[in-house]
Amino acid sequence: MAAMSVIDEVIAANEIYSRTHELRKLTPRPERKLAVLTCMDTRLSIRTLGLKTGDAHILRNAGGIVTEDALRSLVVSHYLLGTQEIMVINHTDCGLMHTSEQDLRAKVENRTGTAVVAPSFFYAFKNIEENVRKQLQKLGTHPWIPKTVDVRGFVYDVTSGLLREIKNV
Repeated sequence: MAAMSVIDEVIAANEIYSRTHELRKLTPRPERKLAVLTCMDTRLSIRTLGLKTGDAHILRNAGGIVTEDALRSLVVSHYLLGTQEIMVINHTDCGLMHTSEQDLRAKVENRTGTAVVAPSFFYAFKNIEENVRKQLQKLGTHPWIPKTVDVRGFVYDVTSGLLREIKNV
């Protein structure tokens, strides 16, 4: 008998969870009216932020980048679901800080044997504070993100567990 894959384990756990499904009482509107755009890193969670399930919309992508899709989700979060604050969180020891756009593209092309068609950018970066400021600038200058929405940026230190605010100068 073959060992269960991780996906098989998740499906089995979901079947057990579905027997109580306590989250059915939540609405799609975040209770704290907060949206968080952060990296997909496993070391950052709602517990890290002192949040509970249902408090915020959590958007994750490699590097915590304001991509077109992240922006689409933030606009929906605000206009349809009532969020009033946005946190952008990057973190120390991010994988995208340890590569370059060219090196990552070459790695993918070498492993797959084909040129990368999409994504057109991986958004690799070297300076974490500069990257946070760049994301804040994208949100702060976008005409669909109202000036009434509080947008703030942070770096999460994966060693200490602390958030450090990055001001958009």
